Amino acid sequence: MAFSLRSRLLLLVLSVLLPALAGALWVIVSTYRAEGDALDQVVHDNASALAMVVDRELTQRAAIARALASSPLLETSPRPEPEQLAAFERQARHVMAGLAGWVELRSGDEVLLSTRPAAATAPPAPGSGPALADSAKLQPMARAAGTPWHATVVEPVHQDGQVVLNLAVTILPQELQGILDKHRLPPDWIATVMDQSGTVVARQPGGFSFVGRPGSDSLREQMRGRTEGTFEGTSLDGRSVRGHFAQASQGWTFLVAVPRDRFAASGRDAVAGLLLGGLVLLGLAVGGALWLSRRIARPAAALQGMAARMQRSEPVRAAPTGIAEFDQVAQALAEASRTLSASHEELERRVAQAVARTRDAEQRASQGQRVEALGRLTGGVAHDVNNLLGVISNSAYLIERRAGAAEEMQSPLGAIRRAVESGRRLTQHLLRFAGRHATRPERVDLVSTAPEWQELLAIVLGKRVQVQLQVEPGTPPVVVDPGELELALINLALNARDALHNAPAGRGHVVLEMRRADPADHPGLPPGEHVQITLTDDGCGLDDEVARRAFEPFFTTKPMGSGSGLGLAQVHGFCTEAGGQVRIAGAPGLGTAVTLLLPAAPAATAAASPAAAAAPAGGADLAGLRVLLVDDNASLGEVTSAVLGAHGAAVTPALSAEQALSLMDGGSRFDAVLSDIVMPGGMDGVALARTLRERFPRLPVVLITGYSHIRLPSGEFPVLHKPCSPGELVQALQQAARG
Repeated sequence: MAFSLRSRLLLLVLSVLLPALAGALWVIVSTYRAEGDALDQVVHDNASALAMVVDRELTQRAAIARALASSPLLETSPRPEPEQLAAFERQARHVMAGLAGWVELRSGDEVLLSTRPAAATAPPAPGSGPALADSAKLQPMARAAGTPWHATVVEPVHQDGQVVLNLAVTILPQELQGILDKHRLPPDWIATVMDQSGTVVARQPGGFSFVGRPGSDSLREQMRGRTEGTFEGTSLDGRSVRGHFAQASQGWTFLVAVPRDRFAASGRDAVAGLLLGGLVLLGLAVGGALWLSRRIARPAAALQGMAARMQRSEPVRAAPTGIAEFDQVAQALAEASRTLSASHEELERRVAQAVARTRDAEQRASQGQRVEALGRLTGGVAHDVNNLLGVISNSAYLIERRAGAAEEMQSPLGAIRRAVESGRRLTQHLLRFAGRHATRPERVDLVSTAPEWQELLAIVLGKRVQVQLQVEPGTPPVVVDPGELELALINLALNARDALHNAPAGRGHVVLEMRRADPADHPGLPPGEHVQITLTDDGCGLDDEVARRAFEPFFTTKPMGSGSGLGLAQVHGFCTEAGGQVRIAGAPGLGTAVTLLLPAAPAATAAASPAAAAAPAGGADLAGLRVLLVDDNASLGEVTSAVLGAHGAAVTPALSAEQALSLMDGGSRFDAVLSDIVMPGGMDGVALARTLRERFPRLPVVLITGYSHIRLPSGEFPVLHKPCSPGELVQALQQAARG
């Protein structure tokens, strides 16, 4: 839905003002509540303060009563003599000087002494007083015949641990009324003092006219069980009030109440002012938006006309609109009209560049596809070469068995075995390039293999670089993938060669050092024994920034196209996978040292026999074992059948998984199955093995493959890798048959 500019301006103003108005409303409500809370707090403070004053007055009378009750004049006998009573009366009048009320001395129901003026000349009247109190207490308001309203503080007089007399000190309402009058509360406020029975002792306004009246039932119910709090109700003069009460320690309560309409009026003026200001602000904003929209609508219409002329390819001339932003748009439209033809030419040129970039991208994608296809081709070639190597290896083994120990055959057979091993290594490199190489950790004796690596590094580095080998005697072996370790050393040598190429004349030394790692030299090593392999060169060196990023994938300091940045990343990945670490150190102009820290082989690994997988010497290791051999390569299957047959096995070949299942379903019985994994057809070796396990749970299956990347769940089936030595093959079948 489209809106006019004027409507949008109004919406903009409202979008700004409405949150402000909402905030103002919140302020109004908050102000209203704050005013009420402030008034509540003032009432609470006044009630608490006056309660403290009343409590102080009552405490003073209680102190006077205790002081008089402990007078020595009352300690002579249970009933003092007239002279002692006269002296005690003088003492009591002196203490009560300036205070309203009087003092009485009582014995049972007889008043022995009273300082009340009306009783000064009256003889004591039997039965005119209450029974003796055995503890100090404040009696509520009362009025006997001929006496005004008063409250009494009673204190017992003890002699020899017995209560013999009661001393009473009275408090008159006018004393507490004077306290209220001095406090000067607002005229419409109500202040009340009530005794413990809920009777009014003093009140403002109203004074003595309310003395002795009981508080309302609603008020006493709200005060029940509480020493202070807020109450609401109707006052004794019929007004609706809200107030606060606070109870003194003597049990009397002070109340301050305010008419309820006073709370409503407390924030009324502030709320009215805020509302009026908000309405005025809203009106001004709407009026300003309407005026401004008229000033903007006319220039906008002019711009619309310019755009229409430009669409019709008519010349456009910028006219001033009075608004700087619109003038800028008009200038831009005029400039766009003048440069339209040039834009067409620029567009054509950019289209041509985009076409060229697209072609380059297609060529790069084609190159990537060729590399991927080459990887797949390389993997397939490596698999086929492994099959051929298996044929050669098994054939050489058969020749060796049938030729016996003829000395003239040992040399060519040894050459064949070495060629097979070299071919196996070559296929591993091919599989690594194809991305189908899996690590095969094994025990590597560094002391015996170090010379071979020295020769390899000499070939990589060239004749102008001298390679020195330093191997510490007793260096323990490690458990790693030999090919990955060899590749790591080659990558380090390549980096050293480039560093030496840029080094000053006279430099060209590389040192390969192997020894037991000292934890003191390499802080942070995990527990356990480690081996240190260090390759050091005296080339151009590196700075701290390069050393910090050296092991990042694709990071290289070589010129564009001269390095992939993956060499040191492979070294780091190899060490990490082997459970070790790699560290680099160097300085510009002083050379570089890269140290591989690898866990040493445990004692059990070091004690393993290197000839464990050697070919069995006997000729009947598999005597009577019925083996189903499944391999799509007929030549390899034929030679493998001959090898197994030479060890006493009865071998039945099958060229596919389907043929193998057909033999099993036809009633043929076998003691073990040896199957290739990658085979043509709808079922590979793994699927065949799982099918056989479902149908014949007790039939052992051994798998063999020329792809080293194939991994199965641990313990599912034993897997051999081509080319596999006859010893490994026979041993795997023996273990499977026994298993």
